[in-house]
Amino acid sequence: MCGITGWVSFDRDLTREPEVLGAMTRTMACRGPDASGTWTDRHAALGHRRLAVIDLPGGAQPMTARTPGGEVALVYSGECYNYVELREELVGLGERFTTSSDTEVVLRGYLRWGAAVADRLNGMYAFAVWDARDRKLVMVRDRLGIKPLYYYPTADGLLFGSEPKAILANPLAERVVDVDGLRESLAYVFTPGHAIWAGMRQVEPGTVVTADADGVRERTYWRLETRAHEDDLETTVGRVRELLDDTVARQLVADVPRCLLLSGGLDSGALTALAAAHLGDERVRTFAVDFTGQTEHFTPDELRDTPDAPFVRDVVRHVGTEHADIVLDPKGLADPEVRRAAIVARDLPITLGDMDFSLYLLFKEIRARSTVALSGESADELFGGYRHIHTPQVQQAHAFPWIAFNVGPLDKDGHGLDRAFLDRLRLEEYRGDQYARAVAGVERGDAGDDHEHRMRIMIHLHLTRFLRWLLDRKDRLSMAVGLEVRVPFCDHRLVEYVYNAPWSFKNYDGREKSLLRGAVEDVLPHSVAWRVKSPYPSTQDPYYVRQLQEQGRELAARRDHEAFGLVDRPWLERACGLEPAAVDRVTRLGLERALDFALWLDVHHPRLVLA
Repeated sequence: MCGITGWVSFDRDLTREPEVLGAMTRTMACRGPDASGTWTDRHAALGHRRLAVIDLPGGAQPMTARTPGGEVALVYSGECYNYVELREELVGLGERFTTSSDTEVVLRGYLRWGAAVADRLNGMYAFAVWDARDRKLVMVRDRLGIKPLYYYPTADGLLFGSEPKAILANPLAERVVDVDGLRESLAYVFTPGHAIWAGMRQVEPGTVVTADADGVRERTYWRLETRAHEDDLETTVGRVRELLDDTVARQLVADVPRCLLLSGGLDSGALTALAAAHLGDERVRTFAVDFTGQTEHFTPDELRDTPDAPFVRDVVRHVGTEHADIVLDPKGLADPEVRRAAIVARDLPITLGDMDFSLYLLFKEIRARSTVALSGESADELFGGYRHIHTPQVQQAHAFPWIAFNVGPLDKDGHGLDRAFLDRLRLEEYRGDQYARAVAGVERGDAGDDHEHRMRIMIHLHLTRFLRWLLDRKDRLSMAVGLEVRVPFCDHRLVEYVYNAPWSFKNYDGREKSLLRGAVEDVLPHSVAWRVKSPYPSTQDPYYVRQLQEQGRELAARRDHEAFGLVDRPWLERACGLEPAAVDRVTRLGLERALDFALWLDVHHPRLVLA
């Protein structure tokens, strides 16, 4: 796992711009704490920060290959899980290797197949190749969007990076966020390709972007497609288990310490049990997050019926893992420096509050003991785990399901924001337009009835919109501390197969995630296999709310702060004057949002264009 960046200019000599390339590369230091490298040609400059995971001495980047027609240079972030098979194939075709790294497999694969190498990769990756033979830059992103990649067209080329901050370190990139960017950040529709920053784009998942003197072109090499599902239920359950076994085994490969994130739920429990089976005599290492006093004083809420800790212990006992609980106190969660770290990491004006801060602190603690972690993202989106997916009124709503549900850490109504600012955004109109666009891309296929098609739409929206946002969150907060997080449920073979299984298979036992439960129940304790879905935890400690109010009062006292073009200051003052017990979910979200906007403005210094 690494951080990549670069600059292509067809009108200037980039060998004279080492300071700018160095500045762009340094912004990625957290993503790659082990090594730094740059490569420059007249019209292309590439930067790389490395987190060494496979072939520690041999995978240095940028990696280059000389050809009769010119040099080919690669910067690569991620992991290729089928690199051993691809290496054998390439050797058979006459390619010679000097390292045992997956990076060289990608480079040699590009030399042999061009951008079509992407079709052969199984993994999480974002990479860029400068091909001097044709004076072009080729950028490729993995199918599900696990690894981020951004680009910014310029008058004579483009800039790119793993994160916006790498691009923004170049003077050619303007630090502008306009109404469209703020609308996108508050609408929670997760528009493909949108980067919030004006003029910047994300390379969309499953896409190749090519830039040359004629401009920038995109080609989709993979999309989520509707296909006939021929297998019966029993065969489908068995095939899901086969695919999970294979992808877990592939994603355990590393030359550094690895572990699993354990929540006490079906998804992480399944990965933990399957990993233990593959590791044999080597004990699986697991980590879980908890909060001081959370289990003893837990109160059920709209999304969480039970605390995680008892179920975590059930998995630990059943599988026999080497386990550690990372117990966080409210003082640490409320520390403004932790909020700052999350805002810096994500480049966005909005966080998930304490859910982001605890995740960041969890990753920071894990990184002291491990370099690679496996996590359960995508299981809920793929197998239908969320409560709102099974809520009839949400199923029937012509809206993004997580917005129609409107429960949890997303507030569609913008509590605490300035009313004139909200009116300018026209969020409901934007959401409606984006929903229509998203649904239009879902193929009906052989869906026998309208309900089957509605449920296909639900899963498609989660996989192509909501999941990408979660993956970006996980990537940014983990790489902020140099921890590589792998996501076995995002294996594209598994996604293609389960997506096309009929909805009746996905809840055949009358519960959420039936297919997954059927595939792994034999390796889990009963309590975990049948536990009701519980989202990532949030602290219930009143101290945290009191600190939000205290920090809100400090912000309100800064009357000339730019945030008050976005935030309703009288609302903020009223919210900070409430008794902590009277601060409900949406008020707490409004407090979080006000603090986020203020800190984002202080840290990233965007020029807001609200006209």
